[in-house]
Amino acid sequence: MAQFSLIKTPAGRRLRIEGELPDGFQGEAQGGAWLCPLDAGNAAALRRHLPWTAPVPVGLRKSVGCGDRLGLATPGHLLAVRAGDMFPVLAQQSIREMTRSRRTPQQVLDDATWGVFEADYRDGFGSDADHLKNTESIDRCIAAGYIGFTLDPGDHVDNAAHTDDPAALQAKYAALPWDALETTPNDLRQRYLGPSLAGAMSEQMLLRAACKYGPALAAAVQLARHIAAGMDGRPYDLEISVDETETPTSPAEHYFIASELLRLGVPFQGLAPRFVGRFEKGVDYIGDLAAFEADFSQHAHIARELGPYKLSIHSGSDKFSIYPIIARHCGEYVHLKTAGTSWVEALRVIAQCEPALFREILAFALDCYPTDRASYHVSAVCERVSYDLDDAGLPGLLDHFDARQALHVTFGSVLDRFREPIYAALSAHEDTYYEVLRQHFNRHIGPFVAPA
Repeated sequence: MAQFSLIKTPAGRRLRIEGELPDGFQGEAQGGAWLCPLDAGNAAALRRHLPWTAPVPVGLRKSVGCGDRLGLATPGHLLAVRAGDMFPVLAQQSIREMTRSRRTPQQVLDDATWGVFEADYRDGFGSDADHLKNTESIDRCIAAGYIGFTLDPGDHVDNAAHTDDPAALQAKYAALPWDALETTPNDLRQRYLGPSLAGAMSEQMLLRAACKYGPALAAAVQLARHIAAGMDGRPYDLEISVDETETPTSPAEHYFIASELLRLGVPFQGLAPRFVGRFEKGVDYIGDLAAFEADFSQHAHIARELGPYKLSIHSGSDKFSIYPIIARHCGEYVHLKTAGTSWVEALRVIAQCEPALFREILAFALDCYPTDRASYHVSAVCERVSYDLDDAGLPGLLDHFDARQALHVTFGSVLDRFREPIYAALSAHEDTYYEVLRQHFNRHIGPFVAPA
């Protein structure tokens, strides 16, 4: 039987196979073994021969999304996952992040496969083709091997409906895409006016919910059915996200969205509303904790009673102040989604081990921030970032609100400029990076561990 291992060579990491070369692998014979590049063909072959290196459906299991902008973080993520009870979703990245980091859906999935193999992690992991907005992106991700998808119809959300006057709402309501929603204005009224899980639904509440989210629901249904056709009967995970909007999702709007998705036969396991307060990138929750808990408890009640389905916490990394609240109200039905925090922790390692390189990265990132911040909800101010630090003080900048957030959202520009030295530094200090990730993700996962 063939024996598999990962080794480092002068040409980079290779898969070493002892014995006969199994079907599907490509490599060079060397000293009674085969050395195989870590390419897409060999990753696909590894998933066939070792099924535990392929993603599986997550379903309603309590889970944590471990986004990895560099493709290096999986072993460190798994060190933390082993100490908790959250199911890991490892191949998670949005098309926006893939574009900025110059990676493809296939590379993201394959990097997770190699990381799982390196860590010898055999307890299963999920995948998440995140924030999908069109069928072309869906097709690329299905072809790459994803079996988890997050649909983002946020471009179709009408934020103005949140404050429109009654006449404007009536006009928008009449013009909704009723055929795509497979209902009529009168039928919708009959379904929702009156008592509900979100309390009594008034005419105005219904009109605002329908006008704000109706076009987005129509888009989500079309994309969800495209996924179902592409998966052709294979099991998969589906999440619907409306978190990247200008206004919060009220409990009544949440109830409307989920109820309509269920009526239209969309098989979702997770929903990401836009919660109250500010979920900015790379930093803790900004807002009143009591107000958050009062609002969040209603969302958790709706998800539990109407589904159950999981509430997905987007931009969920580093929101340490609200994790206990979320865990208390969601129990098992939660998905904590992180993305850029692993990138920022990689920069912490560089600040610690390669301070001269970090100083160059920081200066460049602060120059890029005014442009790169445009597609994010962030509030860092570059002028508050101090340069007047000795080398020992540099890692502490990654705990500073403004520096951390600026470095978080400028990753694409930084990688375009410093890709080779960043990868070289993290390769040279691989064990340090894994340990930093373990400590950082333990802080994320710990509040969600169920009592013994």
